[in-house]
Amino acid sequence: MRRKVLAVVGARPNFMKVAPIWREMEKKPHLSRFLVHTGQHYDANMSKIVFYDLRLPEPNVYLGVGSGSHGEQTGRIMIEFEKVLSSEGADLVLVVGDVNSTMAAALVAEKLQIPVAHVEAGLRSFDRTMPEEINRMVTDIVATLLFTTSPEAELNLLREGVGRHKIYFVGNVMIDSLFYYLPLAEGTTLIEDLGLKGKPYGLVTLHRPSNVDDIDTLRGIVDALVELGGDCPLVFPVHPRTRKAIEKNKIKIPPDRLRVLDPIGYLEFVKLMSESKLVLTDSGGIQEETTALGIPCLTVRDNTERPITVEMGTNRLVGGTGDRIVDEGRKALKQTAGKRRVPELWDGNAAQRIVQVIDEFLS
Repeated sequence: MRRKVLAVVGARPNFMKVAPIWREMEKKPHLSRFLVHTGQHYDANMSKIVFYDLRLPEPNVYLGVGSGSHGEQTGRIMIEFEKVLSSEGADLVLVVGDVNSTMAAALVAEKLQIPVAHVEAGLRSFDRTMPEEINRMVTDIVATLLFTTSPEAELNLLREGVGRHKIYFVGNVMIDSLFYYLPLAEGTTLIEDLGLKGKPYGLVTLHRPSNVDDIDTLRGIVDALVELGGDCPLVFPVHPRTRKAIEKNKIKIPPDRLRVLDPIGYLEFVKLMSESKLVLTDSGGIQEETTALGIPCLTVRDNTERPITVEMGTNRLVGGTGDRIVDEGRKALKQTAGKRRVPELWDGNAAQRIVQVIDEFLS
């Protein structure tokens, strides 16, 4: 008897996490796969290009919920996803990460009494002002299978009362994708197109509301990036939210120090990141990828739900203070490559372990 696994994606990082699981499930003909894209990321460059790069099939259903406040977006996803799940049915709903789509789909599945599997369970920043923290906590409460990336995630779940029998330490699917797509990324030419082949450069990503929505914070960060760009050119693929804030507030960026790009595909990004001297980001997944690659990373936040990346020595929390960003950036640029430390089970085989657990559960 075939068992149906319905996976939900909504934002760009979700695609990278589902892709290796989808490939692994393809090896199990008794597992039926069904993919729902909520449309939480509705920009073509943030969605369609990534689907193409990851060789993901077209989603079976596209909800097209688009933007809105957290409440509006979460509510629309729940309403539309309930219709899909009620008509399609599933033996298991698979959610990944910590976006609104993750929590909304998990709640709908639980109310319909369909088991939920959460990939990246147990990550905690202990900062409830972050919408992602609420999404993580709620999803973990209702999930039946909780797949963790590192030992401290299990401890977080146990402290919150999750049964040990529900928790599976499997490793990190983001690293599965990174290792799988690195060879494919070699065929991209963006570094050459930017005239940076063989030259030192840094890479920047910035999208969190705490950094982007407050004009004084955003100006301070951009000023720091421009100053650091005098030491080493920085490449800045700009998230639509960030670009809107920059344009609205008429923030001037010298192109010789900060090379502003439209959002780029995943393969181009992986190639750009893998050859960079330094990465500055407020993203969670990029903290993990730079750790696996052994590239210095400055996280423009005061906390992280991925403390193991700091323990490994590649990642530093620098907050949103301009002077700290410049000082730590200059230190990182002078840093010589040391012995690379990679967390346990970040070996490219997390998806295999996840699918094995799912297969046994559904059997």
